[in-house]
Amino acid sequence: MAIRGGAPRRTYTWITAHAPWSAWAWRNTTFTAAAIPAALPVLLGLTATVMAPGPGTIPPLLILLLGPLLTRLQRSRFRTLLGLDVPEVEREGARFTPFAVVRRLRSEATWRQYVYHLLVSPLAAVAGALVVLAWAFGTAATCVYGWFWILPADTRTPGWTGDFDAVTVGGVLLLLTAPWLAALFARLDSVAAAALLGPNRARELERRVEDLAESRAGVLDAADLERRRIERDLHDGAQQRLVALAMNLGIARATLTDLPAEAKAVIDEAHREAKEAIEELNNLVRGLHPAVLEDRGLDAALSGVAARAPFPVELTVDIAQRPGATVEAVAYFVVSEALANVAKHARAERCRVHVVRAPALDGSAPDGSARDGSARDGSARDGDDLLRITVTDDGVGGADPARGTGLVGLRKRVGSVDGTIMIESPLGGPTVITVELPCGL
Repeated sequence: MAIRGGAPRRTYTWITAHAPWSAWAWRNTTFTAAAIPAALPVLLGLTATVMAPGPGTIPPLLILLLGPLLTRLQRSRFRTLLGLDVPEVEREGARFTPFAVVRRLRSEATWRQYVYHLLVSPLAAVAGALVVLAWAFGTAATCVYGWFWILPADTRTPGWTGDFDAVTVGGVLLLLTAPWLAALFARLDSVAAAALLGPNRARELERRVEDLAESRAGVLDAADLERRRIERDLHDGAQQRLVALAMNLGIARATLTDLPAEAKAVIDEAHREAKEAIEELNNLVRGLHPAVLEDRGLDAALSGVAARAPFPVELTVDIAQRPGATVEAVAYFVVSEALANVAKHARAERCRVHVVRAPALDGSAPDGSARDGSARDGSARDGDDLLRITVTDDGVGGADPARGTGLVGLRKRVGSVDGTIMIESPLGGPTVITVELPCGL
């Protein structure tokens, strides 16, 4: 009989997939029943410990020694019968040296596994036995009429059919309940195994965060090295060729005086274009990675940026110890982009840049919320030494990070080193950009 329609068909499919004869039911039943032999060593050891006339130490020691084998057995049970892969706990160093054994016994992961073997595994075995008994009693009760018909007719008592009807109904209900009971026990066992047999999720997340931080630092260093290589290649290659070309054109203009006016005009134009190309290339090289930043530090590099600004810039740099090269590069580009944004949009007459190395400060309001008109990204780590950059202008204000690509670029550049940025720009000004960068990167 074909089942048509959306909801009836889905209902029929769900019922057949969760019926007592379905693969789902037998898989969960087999999984819960397999917990019985897996827990036998622990059950026998606990029984021997309880029933020993004296303080017996051999059974607990055997359980202690069998811990790794029992863990592998349970992982195999989950992987083979339930398709659940419980990851192993990564252990560093040798496995069978005395120090490694002591370190393993003192490990938090080891004792979580013993909690599973000594507490969860016996309970799972009891649950498996209940499921097997539910199937056995349900089958026997459902077939009670068949069993009774085997007996001689003269042994049947009056009214036996009424009693056996109730037994048959109870057996059917038991058969319908057994798969769900097995699924419930399998689910609880899986949750306990993931929490106790596998690695600690909190520690695993911490390790992954550390790995990601290290890999990101490597990527930032590689990008910084690549910028320096490009800057060096441009400075030593293309820039030198352009300088030589400009010199040759200048010599030609000075020595070839008998050329026609049209030829002289062409040489003059080419000489001017070459000098402009050299200037543009200088700006490009300076934007990639200024050599003064590496040679003389952030103070000298920012002094050059402030001197090139089209408005007066009051620059204060108070750094007793230079931060890392990556942080210095980010700080340089943050100030450069901030001053470029001020020149383009703020219509400011003056600007003040303050750079200091100091502990972290909380830039939030007393109730924990960000201050009005500000946008804050990241989270400063309390107690770390931070490079704090403050850029203040007397422009028209109204800077919105959601509408300006320059401010979005600042956010991304600051966020690349786990820094924070706070922008306060009410209408009418002033605009204050506060950036905090961790010096330890």
